Amino acid sequence: MAAKRIGFVDDDLDNFHANTYLSALRGPLVHRGWEIVGATSLQAEKGTAWATKNGIRHYDTIADLASAVDAIAILAPSTPETHEALAEQVLPHGKATFIDKTFAPDLAAAERIFALADSNRVAVQSTSALRTTAIQAQLEKLEGPLVNLGVWAGGASLAEYGVHPVEIAVSCLGPEAERLTVAGAELHPTLVIEYSRGRVATIDFNAAEYAPFVAMLTTDRWSRHVVVDDKRLFVDAAAAILDFFEAGQPLVPRGETLAVMRILEAVKSPAARHGWVTV
Repeated sequence: MAAKRIGFVDDDLDNFHANTYLSALRGPLVHRGWEIVGATSLQAEKGTAWATKNGIRHYDTIADLASAVDAIAILAPSTPETHEALAEQVLPHGKATFIDKTFAPDLAAAERIFALADSNRVAVQSTSALRTTAIQAQLEKLEGPLVNLGVWAGGASLAEYGVHPVEIAVSCLGPEAERLTVAGAELHPTLVIEYSRGRVATIDFNAAEYAPFVAMLTTDRWSRHVVVDDKRLFVDAAAAILDFFEAGQPLVPRGETLAVMRILEAVKSPAARHGWVTV
């Protein structure tokens, strides 16, 4: 049976996500029967060099790429401000489309991308790689509902990597965040997110020092400490993207993706440093 074909659309293709997802599909996930057959990028000269190095065809236009693939991944993980314009070119071609973290630079852009997907009747899904980890797996084993979630995370900046712990919070507690506040040092902020029914998520983010992703899941009966396995992180994330492509419909509720965007937007508000901000 012929392999199912994925196309990468990116800003600068020579990035960690493009390299890691390519390695996952050519390595531990090769049995799934999907392959990266083409790519296109805004930085075409650098993208062509990356594609040539990896034995992939670099297409001059998104239209040319779309005609040669079954599904598309819009990457550009470090430049989400490019996602909307790229989506405007990708979605009219009707291919199931994964959009990498962070989905959009703000909530309004996220809503426009979903509206564009609906108008073209295209399946679109966006998640951080931290949605499919041992944390969510442990959550399924809980005895009783989750009432408190503590997350420890790191990254070069909260602006770029804050999506990861927020994705954990929303995937575990749902989209019903009500308000939040931010405290602590600029490079080591603490986010407190209050949810409906008295539930709370606390995120300890460290941009000054590497910090593995760790969570404490707490119910009325007990707590569980969970550490994310970095070696499995992007393999599992890539597998989830393939699950979406094979389903042909989003497997992550749109409301949760928009909740992530609402939380990230509230975190950027200067008022969050002085008190509670409505999400």
